[in-house]
Amino acid sequence: MSDQSIFERINDLAAEEERLWQLAGGGAGMSGTQQERLEAIQVELDQCYDLLHQREARRSAGLDPDAAKVRPPEIVERYQQ
Repeated sequence: MSDQSIFERINDLAAEEERLWQLAGGGAGMSGTQQERLEAIQVELDQCYDLLHQREARRSAGLDPDAAKVRPPEIVERYQQ
């Protein structure tokens, strides 16, 4: 997966997230299914950003950025801010 394809996926997810927030902001609130989807989007966004960071770190170290792998939610969701 290239950096460009990761950025495209991030943009797609962000657009979907925005649509969900707009629906919720229309006064109807958010259904359970929509809330679950929003949570899934947030996890996938974290995974995408993590993958970009891995790729950049590998590139900076002279390693192959394509060897970076998507890490499971259990890992990316436990990062300290």
